[in-house]
Amino acid sequence: MRFILAVLALAAVVAAAPSPTRAENFPNRPVTLIVPWPPGGTTDIHLRALASATEKHLGQPVVIENRPGAAGTLGAAGMAATAKPDGYTVAQLPVTIFRLPYMQKVSFDPKKDFTYIIHLTGYLFGVAVRTDSPWKTWRQFLDHAKANPGQVTYGTPGTGSTLHITMEQIALQEGIKWTQVPFKGQAEQVAALLGSHVTALASGMGLAPQIEANQFRMLVMWTPKRTPKYPDVPTLVEEGQKIISTSPYGLAGPKGMDPKVVEILHQAFRKGMLEPAHREVLERFDMTDEYLGPEAYTRFAMQTIEEQRALINELGLAAK
Repeated sequence: MRFILAVLALAAVVAAAPSPTRAENFPNRPVTLIVPWPPGGTTDIHLRALASATEKHLGQPVVIENRPGAAGTLGAAGMAATAKPDGYTVAQLPVTIFRLPYMQKVSFDPKKDFTYIIHLTGYLFGVAVRTDSPWKTWRQFLDHAKANPGQVTYGTPGTGSTLHITMEQIALQEGIKWTQVPFKGQAEQVAALLGSHVTALASGMGLAPQIEANQFRMLVMWTPKRTPKYPDVPTLVEEGQKIISTSPYGLAGPKGMDPKVVEILHQAFRKGMLEPAHREVLERFDMTDEYLGPEAYTRFAMQTIEEQRALINELGLAAK
């Protein structure tokens, strides 16, 4: 009798225990999307629009959680370390995730610690100065930097960010020595340039209000070709640097996710990408649809990791 009672008690405990996530009942509660940048910037605005457009296809709310820091890697690193692989926590993966392990000691391995869900888009990047600055062209700015080694300062979202790395690529090609000043977010960068605390900003289309208000002048774009928003601004390729830099990004979850759950998330976010409200935000920032599904995104990530390793070594930024 005691044995039977023990078995029944154990069965009751097992029945009361939470069951693992199964694809057939996923999702049955809100999904958290970690945005590793402060509120109000280009990425935050884009991902909030995507979350809103995705909810009706997922059948649950997609809740944004901002976790800025470490050049956009803090959010995904924290997710990889602590989140369950149940599909209820996903994060934006900036390209910084793929290069930072070669620059410093980190708590994550981009080859092993993430489940790649969907690739989304890339940024519209360039270099801006104050409108009242003496530099009307990119070449004038470069000539000034060459003539004043170490004195030109440029703001970025952080060390190891694509904006930092690309500026150092330019410096290497042009024989320039300039100084990066990292900031936590777009608002800090804008305030720094408005106050003349930095010479220039390497940034994205979060600067559009200041450019349209004639406070900032965009000197060069890092896109493959000139953009409809700024048709008079040349590209790095046109200016002889032969660099295209858009810092593409996507969404991922912790390692070990059920492939069926991954596919549910993938399909919902893809449908969200195609919603008019989301596409309007892409157009506002001149961002393009660079969709990749889970398998293609995983292949892209592995290739990009190796490319970033080689680039960091070339620039002399590898961890010692």
